Amino acid sequence: MPTFQRRPMSQRVAIMQPYFFPYAGYFRLFAAADLFVVLDCVQFPRRGYVHRNRITSSREQPDWLTLPLEKGDRDSTRICDLRFPPSAREALIEQFRRFPCLLNLQARAPDLSCSVLDFTRSPTDYLVENLRNTTKMLGLSRPIVLSSALDVPSELKAQDRIIEIARRVGAQHYINPPGGRALYEAAPFARAGLTLNFLSDYQGSSKSILERLLTENCADILGEISQKTQLDRVTP
Repeated sequence: MPTFQRRPMSQRVAIMQPYFFPYAGYFRLFAAADLFVVLDCVQFPRRGYVHRNRITSSREQPDWLTLPLEKGDRDSTRICDLRFPPSAREALIEQFRRFPCLLNLQARAPDLSCSVLDFTRSPTDYLVENLRNTTKMLGLSRPIVLSSALDVPSELKAQDRIIEIARRVGAQHYINPPGGRALYEAAPFARAGLTLNFLSDYQGSSKSILERLLTENCADILGEISQKTQLDRVTP
């Protein structure tokens, strides 16, 4: 993996776990930031959205599309240590039958289709490549860095880990989703030379971006994201 090059201190950074085709509100982080750090050096949340998302099924109800992962102790496994089983591609294709929109994947988004079905890499690299292809389609491409490549000391947890990641990429402004308001305090960020910023609450569609890319116009989705990307700065 290439060595990370520090960027100018004026940059805005977003740091977030890599989700499997999350809702459009997630991509406001790309709209608001200059650099996106994939938080893959933390524990895998087995009931979260790293490896799954809901898509409208043939029964016209949201249902889970789930990435096949090798079995292991998921309560202590970091995201960057996840692995796919040899049968992952076939297992995912088998699930496609339940979701009408996925039958148009190859025709509607050929590059994305190749990315979705390529299990020759680690789950982290798989998720990052899908984020890259999604943001490219939306016109929101940003540099992406893996937190696992930054050599952050393992003893740093929660807020301290986020601050150190931001420091290591040369950021001056940290951008977080609205759900982080209960997790972070402005004073420690200020002492580290960082402003703490939260996205406003998102009132748009909660559908997986994968379903929306295959059923809607990309320009319309980008317009929704851009219109709803508003930042609230928190002062100490």
